[in-house]
Amino acid sequence: MANVLDLRRRIRSVKNTRQITKAMKMVSAAKLRRAQERALAARPYAKMITSVLNSLKSRVDLYDEKTGNLTSPLFVTRPEKRVLLVVVSGDKGFAGAFNANILKIAYQFIAGNSDREIDVEAVGRKARDMMRRRYPVAEYTEQTDEHGAVYQVRNARKGPVEVTGDHVGMLLKLETARVQEMAHSIISRYVSEEIDAVYLVYNEFKSVIQQRLVVEKLLPLIAIGSPQVTGVEEPTVEQKERAAEAALSAGIEIEPADTAEAEEEAKKFGTANVDYIYEQPPEELFAGLLPQYIFAMLYHAMTESVAAEHAARMTAMDSATNNASDMIDSLTLHMNRVRQAAITKEIIEIVSGAAAL
Repeated sequence: MANVLDLRRRIRSVKNTRQITKAMKMVSAAKLRRAQERALAARPYAKMITSVLNSLKSRVDLYDEKTGNLTSPLFVTRPEKRVLLVVVSGDKGFAGAFNANILKIAYQFIAGNSDREIDVEAVGRKARDMMRRRYPVAEYTEQTDEHGAVYQVRNARKGPVEVTGDHVGMLLKLETARVQEMAHSIISRYVSEEIDAVYLVYNEFKSVIQQRLVVEKLLPLIAIGSPQVTGVEEPTVEQKERAAEAALSAGIEIEPADTAEAEEEAKKFGTANVDYIYEQPPEELFAGLLPQYIFAMLYHAMTESVAAEHAARMTAMDSATNNASDMIDSLTLHMNRVRQAAITKEIIEIVSGAAAL
């Protein structure tokens, strides 16, 4: 049985832990506010580029008159023999089941497509580490062409699932240049028919209590502006209630600012029933904006994932703080009982000694 001194030390240790978890909760709450603002600021751009592409789509021929083939390779649909899976996770822990849930959805997708060759691009340290532990990493050999330029050739596959790349630290400081580079790499691999489809696994964030795990088909493009969601996992009612309690205690609004009016205006951008005069031919604009649309979808998924990660960490740290408070109360009660028992024992010994005299 622990004595009073041991219980005091343990109470002091739990109090120190509670201070840390409370500070981490407030830091996550502050980062969540900024992440929400970034996600909301990125939505009008995505809506506008979607509107412009839909407007251009009605003014260009998607099919070549001579060959009958699609003019843009991003619309070409092929049998999905080799698939690219982009898994967007976090770079840090202490976020509850945030990373574990994303990886679980990714593993389910891989298990459900065992008849295909799957390449994995991991965004975030947690996805990189777990994917590398489970699946082999693709190897490349450098070669030189006749002009002296160095390029990489992929070696023979080690298995049906390989990790072809990782992007550690991208979400810690989300920069558009890195996301554009990743989008261009994915597009070039699809155009060169190295892959036949691209799927994206991320946590879609609408508000603290409105978020879900999503498997979205990125390529080929079927309908611009209509996400091809192939899998969804909603949070439970208990998880929503716990997130709402954590948000209220941290001063975070449960529902974000209403941007419906701004999004509706963005949807109307460039869609009026008039004959627009373009500085460049509509075909060139359409082909040039399609990569920007893929970039916008990737950037949207990453901003949503960053906000969802901070919300998950805030909720987890709030639960840890409450659990620490409950443990301190329980230990304090136990310490008082032990101290009272020791005092009672000493009194009994004194009274017994006095009675023996």
